[in-house]
Amino acid sequence: MNGTKLPDGGVLYDETEEEDDDVLVAEPAQGPAASIDWNEGWKNDSGLKGADLIAEFVKHLPNAPGVYRMFNDAQDVLYVGKARSLKKRVGNYAQGRVHSNRIAKMVRETTHMEFVTTRTETEALLLEANLIKRLRPRFNVLLRDDKSFPYIMITGDHRAPAIFKHRGARARKGDYFGPFASAAAVGRTINSLQRAFLLRTCTDSVFETRTRPCLLFQIKRCSGPCTREISDEGYAALVGEAKDFLSGKSQNVKSAIARQMAEASEDLDFERAAIYRDRLAALSHVQSHQGINPAGVEEADVFAIYNEGGMSCIQVFFFRTGQNWGNRAYFPKADPQLSGAEVLNAFLAQFYDDKPVPKQILLSETVEEQDLLALAFCERAGHKVTISVPQRGEKKDLTDHVLANAREAHGRRLAETSSQARLLQGLAETFGLSFVPRRIEIYDNSHIMGTNAVGGMVVAGPEGFVKSQYRKFNIKSTDITPGDDFGMMREVMTRRFSRLLKEEGIPDRTAVAGASAEDAADAAFPAWPDVILIDGGQGQMSAVRAILDELGIRDVVTAIGVAKGVDRDAGRERFFADGRSDFSLPPRDPVLYFIQRMRDEAHRFAIGSHRARRKKEMVKNPLDEISGIGPGRKRKLLQHFGTAKAVSRAGLTDLMAVEGISEAVAKQIYNHFHENRAG
Repeated sequence: MNGTKLPDGGVLYDETEEEDDDVLVAEPAQGPAASIDWNEGWKNDSGLKGADLIAEFVKHLPNAPGVYRMFNDAQDVLYVGKARSLKKRVGNYAQGRVHSNRIAKMVRETTHMEFVTTRTETEALLLEANLIKRLRPRFNVLLRDDKSFPYIMITGDHRAPAIFKHRGARARKGDYFGPFASAAAVGRTINSLQRAFLLRTCTDSVFETRTRPCLLFQIKRCSGPCTREISDEGYAALVGEAKDFLSGKSQNVKSAIARQMAEASEDLDFERAAIYRDRLAALSHVQSHQGINPAGVEEADVFAIYNEGGMSCIQVFFFRTGQNWGNRAYFPKADPQLSGAEVLNAFLAQFYDDKPVPKQILLSETVEEQDLLALAFCERAGHKVTISVPQRGEKKDLTDHVLANAREAHGRRLAETSSQARLLQGLAETFGLSFVPRRIEIYDNSHIMGTNAVGGMVVAGPEGFVKSQYRKFNIKSTDITPGDDFGMMREVMTRRFSRLLKEEGIPDRTAVAGASAEDAADAAFPAWPDVILIDGGQGQMSAVRAILDELGIRDVVTAIGVAKGVDRDAGRERFFADGRSDFSLPPRDPVLYFIQRMRDEAHRFAIGSHRARRKKEMVKNPLDEISGIGPGRKRKLLQHFGTAKAVSRAGLTDLMAVEGISEAVAKQIYNHFHENRAG
C-alpha cells in the first residue's frame, strides 16, 4: 500500500491499484495503527472506537464528495454512505447528530472507516448504490431482490437475428428490452411479436439445419429466413421495426404498417394488405392484453410506497411501448423509524444499479434527492430521465392505483410474517429449542431405481421459503448402491456441512440464543441452519447423526426426522429428535401443518431437480461424448448424416467425406462407436 504522511503523523493510504479496494483509508496517528490486508484481515490495537474514532478520521477528510464505509471489530461492513462533503457528513457522527437509536448503536460499534473521493455527488450516489447491493451492510436500507427480471432479447450476432426470452448476464451480443415483471408476460409478448414482425424463435443450430420452412412459417408466425423465403434485407427491415416498437416508437411503427396496408389496398393487392392487417392486429393485442394501459404513459416505471407497522412495501409497475409489462412488490429492509420517502430514496438508487432506466419515473411521494437521482440516472442511461410526483390527471390516477396495490401487498405480507413468526415459535416449543429458529433446512432425495439421483435442500425462514437459498446435489459417489437412500443422504449431508465449515466456521449459538428481538431483526439471514428436517425415519436419522458426529457439529444443528405415518397418511407422521423417543402431533396442530408444508416443498423441489436431470440425460447426444467433437463438427456431421444413429453406422470413408472431418478425427468417431465390435 502506498501512503502519504499527514502532518500529525497519520497516513493517507491510496489502494487504487487493487480492483476490490478502490478506497482511500484515512488512518489517524492515534487511531488504528494497522494496515489492511483483505486476505488475512486486519487488527485494531488502538482502543479507539465509536464517536472518538470517527472524530480522528474527520481531521483528515476533504470537503469533497465521496463514499464512506463503517466497519465493526469483526471487519463486517456496518454502513455505506455518500456525501457531498465527506468532512461535514462524517463529522455529524462524531458530534452525536444521529437520527435514531439504531444509528447511535451503529456509531458505537464502529472500529474502522474507509473513504473514497469522487469527482461529483452523482458519482458518489452511483458508487454507494453499487456497494450497498454488493456488501449488504447491516444498517443500510437494503433492496431484497433475490430474483432477476426477464427481458426480451433480439440477437445481434447472426445474419437473421432471433427473438428470445432472456434472464441473467447479458453476455451475448444483441438488444435487450425490459424489464418484464414475469416470464409469463415475456412469453405473451413474444407470442404477439411473432405474429406482428414474423421473427424467428429457433436456435442457431436448428436454423442452420433447416432445408425447408418449419410449421411456424406455415401458420404465419415466422418469415422463413432459414430457407431464404424472405431476403436478408427484408428480414432486417422486420427486425428494425421490432426494435423500434420495443424501444418506444410503437406509434411510428403502427403508422408505417397502416400506410403500407393502405397502399396495398389501393394497388388491389388484397393478400398483401391482409398480411399488414394481421400484423396491425397483433401489435394492438400487445398493447391491450394487460389491464392498465394509460394512453399518456409510453415508457415509465411507477413507484409507490406504503409504510406502516415497521414494514415498508414498494410496488413498481413497468410501462413500455404504452403497455403494462407487469408489476412487482418489494419489502426492503430498513430502520422502522425511517419515513416512506427516506426508504424510497435509498431504494431507487439500488434498484437501477443493474437495470436500464426508462425516460420517465413516477413516484407516489417526493424524495429528498429527486434531482440528484435524475441527474445520476441521466449519466448512466445516456438519455434524459425525469422523476416526478404527479398531482393531477391520468398519471396521478396511475400512481394512486399503484399505491393501492402497495397497501394491499403490505397487508398480505404483514399477515404472512405474523403467522410465520407464530409457527416458528410453536416449532421451538414443540421440539424444546432454546431459541426461535431463523433458518430451517429441509432435505429430500429423488431418483428412479437409483438413476439420476438428486438431493434437494429447501430453506425456510421468518418470511417463508427463501428460494434464493435452495440447493440441489447431484449424487456423484460411485460407492453408493443404486437406491440406497441412506447413502445418498450421507453424501448430501457431508457435502453441505463440510462446505459450511470451510466457508463460515462453527457459529456461536450462545450469541444467537441471547440476542434481542431487535438484534435478530437486524442480523443478516444466517448461513448456518438452526434446524434441519429430514424426510425419513430412524434409518435416515442415524445416517445424518453419524455425519454430524464425524464433523463435530451435532450440538450446533438440531436434526429432526419426519417419517410418514401408518399407511403413509398425512397427519400421522412420526418425529425423531435427539434426547426423546419418537412421537406424533395432534392431527390439527398448526405446527404439524407447517412441517408438512415444508416437507412437501422439499419433495417438490427434489422431484423437479430429478426430472430436469433425467430429461437432460434423455436428450443427450451421443456425439457429445466424443473428445474433440465440438458444436461445429457436430453440426456438420448431423447435416451430412441426419441423425447421431446414422453417424454411428457410418464407415471411415463416409466420415472422412464430411467437411472438417480429417482421417484422424474420423477414426476417433468410428472407434467410439465400434470399440466393442472387434472380434
